Amino acid sequence: MKKRVLFIDRDGTVIVEPCGMQQVDSIERLAFIPGAIGALSSIARHTDYELVMVTNQDGLGTPSFPEERFWPAHNAMIRTLAGEGVVFDQVLIDRSFEHEGKDTRNPGIGILTRYPLAEYDMTDSFVIGDRVADLELADALGAQAIYFSDEPQPQALLTTTSWPEVEDFLIAQMYTAQVSRTTTETKIELSVALYGAGKISIDTGLGFFDHMLVLLATHAGFDLKLIAEGDLHVDEHHLIEDVGIVLGEALRSALGSKSGLARYGFLLPMDEALAQIALDLSGRSELVWNAHFRRERLGNVATEMLKHFFRSLCDACKCTLHVTVQGENEHHKAEAIFKGVGRALRAALMRDARVRTVPSTKGIL
Repeated sequence: MKKRVLFIDRDGTVIVEPCGMQQVDSIERLAFIPGAIGALSSIARHTDYELVMVTNQDGLGTPSFPEERFWPAHNAMIRTLAGEGVVFDQVLIDRSFEHEGKDTRNPGIGILTRYPLAEYDMTDSFVIGDRVADLELADALGAQAIYFSDEPQPQALLTTTSWPEVEDFLIAQMYTAQVSRTTTETKIELSVALYGAGKISIDTGLGFFDHMLVLLATHAGFDLKLIAEGDLHVDEHHLIEDVGIVLGEALRSALGSKSGLARYGFLLPMDEALAQIALDLSGRSELVWNAHFRRERLGNVATEMLKHFFRSLCDACKCTLHVTVQGENEHHKAEAIFKGVGRALRAALMRDARVRTVPSTKGIL
């Protein structure tokens, strides 16, 4: 798997660029952009991006900007970030003046020769900066851009002045998966983002099943796109089973190493119905099902297929799921189960900032 990089500008992006000045030339002038330290610390913990600082420092080392005025503040910045777990693979400083036109100066890529496309996935890497030159650098590299500004630019995938928003965006990019499955019985395309923004589009040809999946994704906090076709002229069995398999495979893939996950989650009422859900993202497949329905069908779905769906999901995701439900209204009972599993997943996917390892004494899940 190719490596990914965040090329991060310094002045105006990580630290405040003083008004009317081009240089942070003393510790007294060193101030971090609000939220930058915490967001960068979280990004360093919860993503696999290499971090590279790229900065133009006009005339560094010349009489107009002596080295001794630059390094104390710069080194204090680096030490502060390192103390929060933010360690840069490289800090690349171009010392030239703009009028010299050197290709080592942002947006030139001469300073980035260490990052060949053969080893790095630039299409999944980002340049983060506050100037149009940073957007031009992203374009020259074939990378994506995060524009740290309040003036939107169409070439930026995200425009913001909020580091927590950058953090959420980049972490969401990590925990995604796309899975396709084609058999003689079904054809399924599914994409999921575990830390999503509520973008849900589902079409299986089974209205009740679509409704249940929307509930699950909404309460889990996923972005979910699903298009499924199957041999519904036979019955709904193959399609529901295979959607369970594909969703389980996508969840397992998107979870990655599971480092820092809460791992467990549970419980949801739905009017008179009560679903008790216990979930463990354990790496082991198990389903314990205590849900009995008096109706044979709900909409166009046989109630026996609800258990089969979750069995398929557990097998593919390699998770343990206990489901118990009671109530009078059969539709409410089904809703409570799907909502409850969604909420259990949301709880299990919570990340603890104090934990950087897999939540298991075995060291693996």
